[in-house]
Amino acid sequence: MKIFENIINHKINTITAEELLKYAHQFNIAVSRHQARKIAEYLKGKNVNIFDDAERAQLVKQIAKSAGPETAREVNKLFLQFTKQ
Repeated sequence: MKIFENIINHKINTITAEELLKYAHQFNIAVSRHQARKIAEYLKGKNVNIFDDAERAQLVKQIAKSAGPETAREVNKLFLQFTKQ
């Protein structure tokens, strides 16, 4: 399972705004293009492990600061979809 986690984390850490929008649409999560751009910019170059609850919570807090709390909640839902096993 570790390789699966590595692949998912790599995708999160290199995701583009367009990819984020695609996944949000796929999982029926509301994220605007502007918000997706901000989130993708924030994630770029970070080495975040979304499978670690503490790291994911910290990431969501940072997203809330830049894109707003509702968007952060929606993105957290998306992250939880990615981590389901």
